[in-house]
Amino acid sequence: MAEKPGPKMVEAFEHAQGSAARNVPGGATGFRGVLLNIHVAPAASYEMEELEEAQCVAGRGIVGDRYYLGTGTYSPKPDAREVTLIEQEALDALSRNDPPLQGGSIALAPGDHRRNLTVRGVPLNHLVGRRFRVGEVIMRGGRLNFPCKYLEELLGLPVYLPLYNRSGLNAGIERGGVIRPGDEIELLDDA
Repeated sequence: MAEKPGPKMVEAFEHAQGSAARNVPGGATGFRGVLLNIHVAPAASYEMEELEEAQCVAGRGIVGDRYYLGTGTYSPKPDAREVTLIEQEALDALSRNDPPLQGGSIALAPGDHRRNLTVRGVPLNHLVGRRFRVGEVIMRGGRLNFPCKYLEELLGLPVYLPLYNRSGLNAGIERGGVIRPGDEIELLDDA
């Protein structure tokens, strides 16, 4: 598939959410999480493909992913979306129908949620405006990701409401490299 110019990106810390949170103290610290799964899709609506490793490119995204290639579904408004992450804990809660918002449990397999990285033990909502490391790659939290009706249409499942406020994080890549499932994730000290 030929590469097209990617979506118009804004550096993660220049995004309205990232810049507002950048110099505000607080949030979760001292966590040690792990990368569980890596997924990419070559174009919008394509099935997500699981990778055993991925090359992350600063300012661009994950090689082979729809946002890297410019073949994704995205707003024309500039965004911080080089990499998207979601917590396994949010998916576990969805499968328990916790909170009971969708009329029953919903089990999503890795990749069904359409995020690039599935993580465990990482408080993603606290990483807006923060630098963090995934293996050898350094990322910057740009903004919270919100579920969309497009995801509901693709899955045929009522995931919009139960994923609201826990649909993951859009991040930028500060320093690229290779990531693999099992890589440790930690907050970086900006001092």
